[in-house]
Amino acid sequence: MTIDCREAFPESEIPIPSDLPRPSPIATGEMIALFLDFDGTLVEIADHPESIHVADGLPAMLEALSTSLDGRMAIVSGRALSDLDRFLGPVAVAMAGSHGGEFREAGARDAIPLAKPLPAAVLENLQALAKAHGDLLVEAKPFSAAIHYRTNPSACEALLEATQAMAAANGLKLKHGKMVIELVMPGSDKGTAVRRFMDLPGFKNTRPVFAGDDVTDEDAFKAVAPYGGGGILVGPMRETAAVWRLESVAAVHAWLGAVTGDAA
Repeated sequence: MTIDCREAFPESEIPIPSDLPRPSPIATGEMIALFLDFDGTLVEIADHPESIHVADGLPAMLEALSTSLDGRMAIVSGRALSDLDRFLGPVAVAMAGSHGGEFREAGARDAIPLAKPLPAAVLENLQALAKAHGDLLVEAKPFSAAIHYRTNPSACEALLEATQAMAAANGLKLKHGKMVIELVMPGSDKGTAVRRFMDLPGFKNTRPVFAGDDVTDEDAFKAVAPYGGGGILVGPMRETAAVWRLESVAAVHAWLGAVTGDAA
């Protein structure tokens, strides 16, 4: 897939397919494995990663959802697991963080790394790049680093050119999301995390569903297909491998609440 700056701007004239249907409610006893992105799916995206608002009832709803599915539920986020723990508290649900670079089963205390740590020199170069373009925010994670350019959208082309060169020189993957560019270590993607979960005994022989809003979730949308599952695109329609769509974070909460009998 060609990476360019058009993905970041809703006004861009990008051809998109016709709309997708809404996912059906998850029936009691249905052998579904559910995977949920965090930012843009469970919480609204904010101008700064620290500025998000977590609904008061969200952690309890996630635990109830995991219980309803006999543990076959996981959050799969670009955020580090330490960040998810800070915002959600000690919820007993499975998680993968840093775009799948770190993996933790439900109830476990320690994370399993699925990638090697990001070289310190890459982070230093990214921080220098951010400073040169107006002191942009750099979000350092164990297996990746992201540069957020929401405060300077015009820098996108220059940032992409520089980060693509960094990725090529260091054998990294580059992910371009909503006003953010991220350099990640190989093995650190949401599709890898989904496949790792699907290898666990509790997830085997189930149909996986992944809900996410960003282009970084496309790896997971594609990963669930071979298991007979599908992706749920959250937010505006765009080109996607998802097969269903929910229009907003609020719609996701309502859809999940139908399983637990409550909503965040």
